[in-house]
Amino acid sequence: MIRDGIYYYVRHIPHDLAPIYSVTRLCFSLKTKSLRAATRTSKSVTQRLEDYWLGLRLQNMDIPAIQVVRTGDDANNATLYLSEACELYLRLKGVGKDKVFTRTANRNTQYVTKLLGDRPISSYSSNEASQFRDWCIEKGMGMKTVKRVFSSIRAIVNLAIAEEGLDCSNAFARTYFPDDDNAQSRQPISIQDIRKV
Repeated sequence: MIRDGIYYYVRHIPHDLAPIYSVTRLCFSLKTKSLRAATRTSKSVTQRLEDYWLGLRLQNMDIPAIQVVRTGDDANNATLYLSEACELYLRLKGVGKDKVFTRTANRNTQYVTKLLGDRPISSYSSNEASQFRDWCIEKGMGMKTVKRVFSSIRAIVNLAIAEEGLDCSNAFARTYFPDDDNAQSRQPISIQDIRKV
């Protein structure tokens, strides 16, 4: 749905789940005027809703061998938290590197945890990675800077997955980056300015 040029996500609540909702349909802004961005975000929202609703339906079913399923705390402990992944990354990759390398890895990790929280790396979603990209842009970062931040986070998560043998994907691996129409090439210093110096 479009309202004042802004795309909105609209979805009716399934009949079997209606008792747990206070409304009959979901309707909220996708915060974009771009059809392409709205389509991409709505697909992600739909997938997350389907996963959530499936979980609700499964809770009302008799699950075979439910006693051997890990509890929430056990499941979270199965993967490293992002801060722990950063520590592992610096321990393995930071040997012989300068302070800038360490400071950059810590700063970029803190960016993510500030917005999304310090959580197991398997719990982040591609939708949250997109939210993090938008947050970086809103903070005034240029697209090249945002890409460097993502490159750092991807490397940290990839190393943790490989070293710990984790069975999860990297949510920050396939984030889309729009073209930066405002990017300006750095101009060389003029001869006149050089002569003044």
